[in-house]
Amino acid sequence: MSQTFRHPEILEIARREGKVTVEGLAEHFGVTLQTIRRDLSDLAEAGRLERVHGGAVLPSGTTNIGYEERRTLFMAAKQRIAKLCAADIPEGASVFLNIGTSTEAVAHELLHHRNLLVVTNNMNVANILVANSGCQIIVAGGQLRRTDGGLVGKLTSEAIAQFKFDVAVIGCSALDEDGDMLDFDIQEVAVSQTIVAQSRKVFLVADHSKFKRSAPARIGSLSDIDALYTDRPLPGDLTSRCRDWGVGVVVAD
Repeated sequence: MSQTFRHPEILEIARREGKVTVEGLAEHFGVTLQTIRRDLSDLAEAGRLERVHGGAVLPSGTTNIGYEERRTLFMAAKQRIAKLCAADIPEGASVFLNIGTSTEAVAHELLHHRNLLVVTNNMNVANILVANSGCQIIVAGGQLRRTDGGLVGKLTSEAIAQFKFDVAVIGCSALDEDGDMLDFDIQEVAVSQTIVAQSRKVFLVADHSKFKRSAPARIGSLSDIDALYTDRPLPGDLTSRCRDWGVGVVVAD
């Protein structure tokens, strides 16, 4: 059976069961695991599915996929993005890193930076940077979100408002065709807006999957930031819009 016939049936199974697995689909169609992985990659590239560990799920516009599954998605791309972003963060800077697997990748790339002051509302970022003895770490307190180690809420925003950062590195759950940065958690959005307001420069790290997703809450516009680090050319006219806004676009090919 060709992929032309498999793809609609894969989508139908995903709609019916909520998730498809590589092994289950390979057995169902009588094809190799590699063939199914290619099918799922094609469907993810088209925005029809979102890849997760061992399979795929339907893209959601109201709820995010699980944190552990997000950690495994586009890992190589996130590492390339993080390397370029970290290269633009000077030693001796005050830096904010917010919640997300992409910002955690940036934290790994900062392990050899010296004399950093890092403030974060991401417990995972704090634990990563413990290994850098030349980095002072401040955790912005708040309500702990157990699913991903994030701290959110009014207390977090109030703590962040006490600082003025040289650079903030933020992530988002989705980036729409208008250039709006979107997320799922209203409390996290409020924190992200405070981060942007309290930073001299703002860097957004977002892999290409964010261009094909939707989320209900608006953080702000790309026009509010200084640079976007991604792994694919931007869709539509976003590149020209960023040029008009004076936003740098760094593509990690």
